[in-house]
Amino acid sequence: MNKKDIQTLILLLGLFLFFYFMPLNSKIFVDAIFSGLKMLNDYARQHVLTCLVPAFFIAGAIAVFVKKDFILRYLGGQAKKYIAYGLASVSGAILAVCSCTILPLFAGIRKRGAGLGPAITFLFSGPAINIAAMFLTISVLGIRIGLARIISSILLSILIGLTMAFIFKEKPEEGGIFVEEYKEIKIGKKFLILFFIAMVGILVVNGLQINKMIKFGLMIFLVLVTAAIAIFKFHQETTKEWLKETWNFVKTLLPVLFLGVFVAGFIMPFLPQSIIEKIVGSNSIFGNLIVAIFGVFMYFSTLTEIPILQALIAKGMSSGPVLALLLAGPSLSLPSMLVIRKILGTRKTLVYISLVIIYATLAGLIFGLFV
Repeated sequence: MNKKDIQTLILLLGLFLFFYFMPLNSKIFVDAIFSGLKMLNDYARQHVLTCLVPAFFIAGAIAVFVKKDFILRYLGGQAKKYIAYGLASVSGAILAVCSCTILPLFAGIRKRGAGLGPAITFLFSGPAINIAAMFLTISVLGIRIGLARIISSILLSILIGLTMAFIFKEKPEEGGIFVEEYKEIKIGKKFLILFFIAMVGILVVNGLQINKMIKFGLMIFLVLVTAAIAIFKFHQETTKEWLKETWNFVKTLLPVLFLGVFVAGFIMPFLPQSIIEKIVGSNSIFGNLIVAIFGVFMYFSTLTEIPILQALIAKGMSSGPVLALLLAGPSLSLPSMLVIRKILGTRKTLVYISLVIIYATLAGLIFGLFV
């Protein structure tokens, strides 16, 4: 029996004991089941088709079309740090993605050779600093908290990336798992650039706050552009390779993601909201720490953290914990943790989670002292 079999057995045993000792007629248990199913349903309807599917196709395209030399030059272990970390910290700004949608993109650049530090910087900053989140934070929560979120997200992403790179020193050649460069790609650079622009454009347009008819019209147009290039400009074997890599990401990440979303919804009814609201009323180390831990385990779909915080601020939540939740919540969640573990392994994932909690706590505490 290998290590994976043992872990699966322990998980199944734990689930069996939980369901055995939890009374089936318990109202909170039934509420938890429905909460998990509701969150999974909402996630599937709101994110899979318009966010995750494009992200998986982009990840597949990165794995096939983006040369490893390009990734190594700008995000690899031997790249200049100010270029690698600077680029990684702001490159997710145009994508209105959540902590789950960023995962296929993270897996894609990691597979093509991105160093651990820059890849982690991209993973953290992507959901935290997308343009829609920045403007909505400023308009709803105020310019002071909005600017603090932008600056802290960039700085923390770099700090967390540098810390991960320092703890887990990689040799340059260990930066990723390369797929073989496909030698029969017969496509002009202009069409390849247009191909990526169209796919990224789907994610960008999906995050825009515009008329729904216009939004879906633009998204359909970009889908047709992507499909037309794949059909008429790619070699048939190249298209198959792209779809194969996309499917590899889907079958590896999506089942774990769905499980994590359900579990996050399942535990929501067990959370003592009244106690949490009392704890975060002041800018204490304990209050910021509790909020950061709460943030990394809960799932916040894109932009939903802002109305949640607006309600908590109205009930007396302090500015420090507000920033701590804005930093920890969008960047991590229980579903994303499960997927990150599949990509990085248990040890690196635990360290990454710990760093997000620690740095978000410190950022919230420092911000709370000056406002």
